Order: sequence, then structure tokens, then C-alpha cells
Amino acid sequence: MSASSKKKLRKEQEAAKMTEKQLAAQKEAKKTSLYTTAFVVVMAAILVIAVFVGVRQTIATSGIREKNTVALTLGEHELNNVEMNYFFMDAVNEFYGQYGSYAAMFGLDLTKPLNEQVVNEETGLTWADDFMTSAKDSAASIYAMADAAKAAGFTLPEADREALDSSLVNLDLYAISNGFANADAYLKALYGNGASKKTYTAYCELQALASAYYNHYAQGLTYEEADLRAAEAENKNAFSSYSFHSYYLAASRFLEGGTTGEDGTVTYSDQENAAAAAAAEEAAKALTDGVKTAADLDEAIAALEINQDTEAASTANTDVLYTKISSIYRDWLAGNRKAGDVAYFANTTDETVNGYYVVLFQGMNDNTMALKNVRHILVNYEGGTTDEATGSTVYSEEEKAAAKNAAEELLAQWKAGEATEESFAALANEKSADGDGVSGGLYENVYPGQMVDAFESWCFDEGRKPGDTGIVETEYGYHVMYFVGESGTNYRDFLIENQLRSADLESWYTEAVSAVTQTEGDTRYIRKDLVLNAQ
Repeated sequence: MSASSKKKLRKEQEAAKMTEKQLAAQKEAKKTSLYTTAFVVVMAAILVIAVFVGVRQTIATSGIREKNTVALTLGEHELNNVEMNYFFMDAVNEFYGQYGSYAAMFGLDLTKPLNEQVVNEETGLTWADDFMTSAKDSAASIYAMADAAKAAGFTLPEADREALDSSLVNLDLYAISNGFANADAYLKALYGNGASKKTYTAYCELQALASAYYNHYAQGLTYEEADLRAAEAENKNAFSSYSFHSYYLAASRFLEGGTTGEDGTVTYSDQENAAAAAAAEEAAKALTDGVKTAADLDEAIAALEINQDTEAASTANTDVLYTKISSIYRDWLAGNRKAGDVAYFANTTDETVNGYYVVLFQGMNDNTMALKNVRHILVNYEGGTTDEATGSTVYSEEEKAAAKNAAEELLAQWKAGEATEESFAALANEKSADGDGVSGGLYENVYPGQMVDAFESWCFDEGRKPGDTGIVETEYGYHVMYFVGESGTNYRDFLIENQLRSADLESWYTEAVSAVTQTEGDTRYIRKDLVLNAQ
């Protein structure tokens, strides 16, 4: 393995060590996006603000300069430095929330100012420049969507308005609990001079409107039967799923020889790499000889010399969508295959063989099963302790048993009453931990892969019939289930319609954003000298 390959592998291994807590932080760092209207205040970086005295200090920290300096013009909108700082800081916060201390993998030193670190040696682009580009792109997309919403006479839905107002109210409480006098003080520390609850509210309202209209537009795209069949005819394979076993033989496992450098890095000659690739192919071919079943394949894998004293085996892949299968062998799977067919395929990069995939075909699913409609009542686990290693919450058997008992009592209560779908919906509105109090715990058009495994398995059980009830345990708690019945849509048509909608939505969105003209302004007051982890 080359030095660059080892370096890449080390980075991948480091990334894999990210804790659940950091992954959760990544999720929350995205305060808003065009796909959600959930607003979460994230304190990703608080700077220590130097204290000066005199009139100069008042002017410097009042935000007057920031408010009166145009940083960017988007069409008819002039964004001052305060407004632009929101976009800039959120671009930084999103990156920091996602990677935290792992940012060093990308070359970012958290202890140095962003504008003093070069991210691209060829162009001289700094990290501050890179985040500014992201901020400008984000601003352009938000204003494009908000303008489209206003042109269409679209206003923020009441539910989104209530969620936003609630978050902004909690902002004051959050600020005080973290040692700030009020939201204005907190926002100034986080976003810089001129930031205030008033301007931040306007920023959040703009984001909410853009997000809501994007989703509204997407939901308004509908398609006729002829549209679905025309799209299907273009690539029928794309909407089917395949079941198969696979095994990968990396050529690097067969490397022999090599030269060790002073830094301990082992390098291999072209001849040694070629010999390893040839050995990998020979092993792959051996795995296909006489193999008809997964058991045959696993037996052959275990017999390989390189797998001695290991528990190597193939990977079972069940009902995997064509589009999610490696392009190296998915067309082979989609051919006129029968169960037991087996073949091997080279994995190459720039004509260099990295290894071989051995694939055993087991079956194809055309995904014409009907989608499901189901109601549920969620009973959350209560209590729990935090796992210091992962940051996740762990529940005791007693706590889980308490949730199960509560779920059983709810099901018994429903059965003792009218025991109708309407009465179940009413109970869900009253008792479900994730209910909105209106929809009766209804999930319509449930499709494969949408829900957690236990929930999905219950819905798609072959013997499931309307009116069935049950209790299902998941990582979230216990679900009291009520099966409404099959949807009028099948999974295949659902996939086709989603593909059409995604393409049309992307086309509309790209056109709208591209139409926004950008004129550079004066960004001297943007916090480009930000230090994410001052020591």
C-alpha cells in the first residue's frame, strides 16, 4: 500500500471513530436547510471579547459600522455585514458541528484564525474565503426561495410559525442559562457586533419561509400514469431490487516484497503490484468454481490461504435497489440471471486493479408491493443514563419494562372501548409521545427502508390485515400498532414518482438560484479572523 493510500486509510479510520454525540452535534448544527424547518440554537463557538474603554469602544462594538456596510447584493437585496455574518457563522458552525476536533483531517487548525490558514495552495484561498463562499451560496439560495414564495403569495404555515416562535422564546432562556444577560448578549458573542434578537429573528424567518416554500413546491409536483410509465421505460432496472451475496478480495492482501523507507512506509514496484492483482484474480476465479449457494461461497472463502485463522465470509445483501448497488456489477445482476449464478468483477482506478468482487445472484424483486398505511402510539423510555464513551442514552431493563407495561395498558384500554380505527386515532392524539395531537399517529404510504427494522417488519408482514394490532419495540421505545391497510400506491411507482420529482425539483431550484445576481461588497466586518478553539 502506498504512503498516500495509508494516509487516506488513517483518515477514514479516524473518521469512523466519531462518537454518536459528535454525529448528533452534526445533525443539530444545521440550524435550517431547504429540507427542514426545525430551528435549533447551536452554540458552536463563543469568542472572548476584549474590553476597551471610551467612545471608540462604543462605536466599535455597537454594530453601527456592520449595519451600515453592504457585504453582498443579491438581486435587489442588500445584505449588510450583520446579516452576512449570520450566513458566514452558520457555515462555520455547520462544519465545526460536523467534524469538531476531526477538522484537522481536512487541514484546519482550530487554534489559528481562519483567515491565516490556506485551504488551497494553488489559489491561496483561505479557510475564511472558503466559508465565505459557502455563506454566499447559502444566502443566494435562501433569498431565491424566499422571493419565489412571496411571488407566489405563499406565507409561512401556522405550524412552522409556532415552531419558530417557540425556538426564539427559548433563545432567551438558553442565553440566561449559559451566563448571558439576554438573547442579544448571547447572539452578539456568537455572531458578532450588531447581532440581536431582532435581526436574528428576521434571519430565521427568512430561512423558515424559504424552507417551507421549497417543501410546498416539491409536494405540489404531481404526475400522471403516463408520466410514470414513460420514466419506467427509460430504465426498468433502476426501480427493481436485488438480493445477492458479495465478497471483496483486495489486491493489497496479496502483496509480497516491497521496500521500507526511512519513515517506515512500505512501497511496492509496478511488478509487485501487478503480481498481487494477478493473485487476487486467481483467488476470485477459484471462488466461482462449483459455487451455487451462499454456503458454497462461504466454504470457498474460508478455504483461501489468506483467510486461514479468520472468520471471513460473504456479505448478504437483501433487496438492494439497483441504484444503490455498485456500478461495477449491478448491470450483471440486472441481466437474465437465475439463482446461483456467480461471477467476479475487477475494481479498477485509472487502469490499476485494486481488487475483485465475487458476486452470487439470489433473486430480483420488481417492487410492486403496495405501500402501507399504519397508525401507532409511541411510549418513550423514561430515565436512562448517559454513556460517557458514546454520549448516547442507555436504559435499564426496568425502564424498558415500564415502557412496555404502559404500551400494553394503552392497547388494553383501546380494546376495552370501541376498538375502532377512530378510537385508536383519538388515543394516539392524546397519548403518543411523537404525536402532533391531530393526525392520530397516522403514517401513510410507508415504504421499505423508511422505518426502523422492527416497525417496518411488522407493517410488511405477509399475513398483515386491516385492523391488526400489536406492540413493537424499537430504539425509541414501544409502539402500539394499528394496521390501517394497503395504500393505493405500490413501491415501484413511488420510486418512479420520486425520481421524477427530484429531477424536476432540482431543475426548478437550480434555475431560481442561478437567476440571482451577486455583487460583491465590503466584508471587512465579517469574522474572518475567528478562532474556533482559542487556548
